[in-house]
Amino acid sequence: MTDLTAFAKANGVKYFMISYTDLFGGQRAKLVPAAAIADMTEDGAGFAGFATWLDLTPAHPDMLAVPDPTTVIQLPWKPEVAWVAANCVMEGEDVAQAPRNVLRGLVAEAAKEGLRVKTGIEAEFFLLTPEGDVISDPFDTAEKPCYDQQAVMRRYDVISEICDYMLDLGWGPYQNDHEDANGQFEMNWAFDDALVTADRHSFFKFMVKSVAEKHGFRATFMPKPIEGLTGNGCHAHISVWDLEGKENAFAGDAGGQIGEVGLSERGGYFLGGIMKHAEALAALTNPTVNSYKRINAPRTMSGATWAPNTVTWTGNNRTHMVRVPGPGRFELRLPDGAANPYLLQAVIIAAGLSGIRSKADPGQRHDIDMYAEGHKITDAPKLPLNLLDAIRAFEADDELQAMLGTDFSASYAKMKHQEWNSFVSHFSRWEKDNTLDI
Repeated sequence: MTDLTAFAKANGVKYFMISYTDLFGGQRAKLVPAAAIADMTEDGAGFAGFATWLDLTPAHPDMLAVPDPTTVIQLPWKPEVAWVAANCVMEGEDVAQAPRNVLRGLVAEAAKEGLRVKTGIEAEFFLLTPEGDVISDPFDTAEKPCYDQQAVMRRYDVISEICDYMLDLGWGPYQNDHEDANGQFEMNWAFDDALVTADRHSFFKFMVKSVAEKHGFRATFMPKPIEGLTGNGCHAHISVWDLEGKENAFAGDAGGQIGEVGLSERGGYFLGGIMKHAEALAALTNPTVNSYKRINAPRTMSGATWAPNTVTWTGNNRTHMVRVPGPGRFELRLPDGAANPYLLQAVIIAAGLSGIRSKADPGQRHDIDMYAEGHKITDAPKLPLNLLDAIRAFEADDELQAMLGTDFSASYAKMKHQEWNSFVSHFSRWEKDNTLDI
């Protein structure tokens, strides 16, 4: 266990950011002097939970964010400050709806099965002007901008600075590229245990936004920030191992369509859980109104959305919701940039464990081009058309709610309904343009 007081003295840290993530993915923190960190490690930093996106009232007692010293990261761009993820506690009990607590609980559930879930993510983002209305690079106008070497080099200072920081932090970054939309980038680092990946994902979003601001830009992970361009995905690569992390429990030949792509029987069941709960888990993997502009988008300027709209799986084919690119792992292409780093991992584990326990069948494998021939598949469920449909699917899925925790599930659905109601009560320009003269 890292001693944060000793860490501060050894590394010249003056302040700690004790950070937690709320239900809507908002990152909340208190800046604590190093001289006070020992007490905070013991008792936690106090927050009024109602003031953030949690299902609490002003009458609730203080919520305490207790730092997890194993997660401490010295800010590479401001070394006198260190960030540390925290677990939310109220009156001596874990706050059931707090996203990191939900994930910790699912990690423990997987351990009961002798399993250790490892994941990697592909976090995409746009670099915009400070106002957030246009991309930051006026020369980034190619019809097919993916992997554009001139465009990525025009933002070399931003991308290389972030990658250098990840190298220094030991994350194992291995590639950076200009993505499929103008102004869009992706940076990849090594896969790890689901909780480690979630903490790093959370910090990555904070780091990208901070470095972008330092260079005079604005970074956004919004699913569909610019109409007509490819949206921000957050594809998750999933494998499951034994508790020692030495044997891949997904690798094997289960026979049939599952075995043909290199998955074991349990790997097939885990995949079956993802497929079984796909419509409901979209409420967490695609958690905003804007999310459904990405997964139900028309063809983009580059020629493809790179996002699914149907619950199908395949081998090494990027037009489906789940792709199995090689033995022992698969890629879930549904999540987007708005996904809460902790709830994304939690719902993957919840659905997968549900599949293992019920021996869920993932169904028929389809190897067609879904963008060109998807209309030929008539028996596969469609993904939700909007956030309300996703929330209703989540509320109807008792099994998934139970896996995530009934307290969390009730709070999440309640607050997402409030978000949807706020959206539909908003008067838009479209309404006037289309109904003013009716």
